[in-house]
Amino acid sequence: MIRTLAFIIICSTAIVSCKKKQYQLGSDVIDSNTILGGTSIDTFSLVTYTIEEDSIISDNPSNVVLGSYIDPVFGSYNASFFTQLRLAGVDPNFGDPNTIVIDSFVLALEYVGNYGDLDPQTFEAYELEESMSLDSTYYSFSTLAYNALNLVPLDNATISPNTSSPSVVGGDSLAPQLRIHLDTLLARSLITEATSGGTTFSSNDEFLEFFKGLYLRTNNLAQVSGEGAALYLNINDPSSKATIYFQQDGEPTSYDLIINSDCADFTKIAIDQTGTNVEAVIQDSTVGQNTYYAQAFGTRAALSFPGILSLPENIVIHRADLSLPVQFQTGYKYQPGTNISVATRADSSSTNLVNIGVFGVYNPAEKQFNINIREYVQSIVNKDLPLTELVVSPLYFINSAERIVFNGSNTINKTKPKLTITYTTY
Repeated sequence: MIRTLAFIIICSTAIVSCKKKQYQLGSDVIDSNTILGGTSIDTFSLVTYTIEEDSIISDNPSNVVLGSYIDPVFGSYNASFFTQLRLAGVDPNFGDPNTIVIDSFVLALEYVGNYGDLDPQTFEAYELEESMSLDSTYYSFSTLAYNALNLVPLDNATISPNTSSPSVVGGDSLAPQLRIHLDTLLARSLITEATSGGTTFSSNDEFLEFFKGLYLRTNNLAQVSGEGAALYLNINDPSSKATIYFQQDGEPTSYDLIINSDCADFTKIAIDQTGTNVEAVIQDSTVGQNTYYAQAFGTRAALSFPGILSLPENIVIHRADLSLPVQFQTGYKYQPGTNISVATRADSSSTNLVNIGVFGVYNPAEKQFNINIREYVQSIVNKDLPLTELVVSPLYFINSAERIVFNGSNTINKTKPKLTITYTTY
């Protein structure tokens, strides 16, 4: 799972194109004794289905995603990313390049987690031919032109990721890293340019004109169902960088190109659901009454509650408990996350989602997400909000590979989704 670092951005990454809206119902809150005397209803019909997302903004998240796996339910998932690199300092002094012996050129990327199995994966890197910009918007389907020459030597390309053990570099024990060896000819060309007498290394703007960045991807054609993983990488950590290790006049030294928050970057995702049950639900929403789905970067689970409109207007909602059971066996590799985001639409014709200000919390004992949507239901009763669908998604929708299989209203499994509303009349 993504570590604590990612929680900093919960509200900013949970829903794409969201606008926060607060439903102020403080005057409606009464003491627990009154609630005990209230009316509870749990017989609402729920309509469950899945909606597909095709315009996910994926630039500059808290972490990028890299790697591929074959999901037995959701199909293939393939993540790659584009990023700039910047100078650690301008006008580096390499001295006489003829005295330099390059040992290696390593791109280090700090892990923050993974999703799936840590099977060996084959990594590739390419030099960009098209510039990136922090001012531009990039989507999960965006791409940039890059040179066709793979910069990762074949004898170093296949790596078994290890997201839990420290990486030892030069005798130092560091947080776990993915360390990809790049072609030393690229390192040589950078040093040659730096010592040519030009202005390429005099500023980051000049350098980014010369070296526009890298495209990182995997090439795992032999993967079968259940193999592979998506790797979560914090490329803004100081330890994430490209380092040239070399000797100058026999003395070992190094030079860093850094990746930080001033670098433009984005994740590119390719999900192929062809022939899966997920595809069937997207094509025919009624199939979602049996099972419906949500997956980061790809699909969101949706629910509607037409019976809410039958509630009387002169009521105060005290609780509106929504339970969403999932299909998950303890220990299974594709686990649901600990939270889901919850949103709605401002009106039936809107494509934008509005965060309703609550999160669903996963209960592993019950194997379900529990959400109190009291303010949402009260706003519908008060006619402050039209009744549109509720949309739930993995909390880390733009920086993970999490996916969830939900029990639909007509599931053959033991537990069905349920909405229980407790209210009093005034």
